[in-house]
Amino acid sequence: MTIIRQETKTRMSRIVKHNGVIYLCGQVCKDASQGIAEQTSSMLAKVDELLEQAGSDKEHVLSATIYIKDMTDFSKMNEVWDNWVPEGFAPARACVEASMARDVLLVEISVIAAEKQ
Repeated sequence: MTIIRQETKTRMSRIVKHNGVIYLCGQVCKDASQGIAEQTSSMLAKVDELLEQAGSDKEHVLSATIYIKDMTDFSKMNEVWDNWVPEGFAPARACVEASMARDVLLVEISVIAAEKQ
């Protein structure tokens, strides 16, 4: 089976497709000066863009791993997440507290999705 890599750089590819499954690299917000709700919303908008580019959408998300800098922001992040996930299409999900690559980042997500058929 062919592996397709899109937007590949030295360290990673933004999108990898194999056997009808799409893997997105970790996504963060566009403006890290914002709070958790805005960072989450911006991050999920980037996920939407990449899924569309890869031939999928949020109804085809299989799994999401969310990394949050501080669990005190968990409920605020979940408010945005709950509004983003279409009813009846909740993926498998994990959320863990983690140190971020840049101190101003509050949340990051890694997504696996199925291609639309």
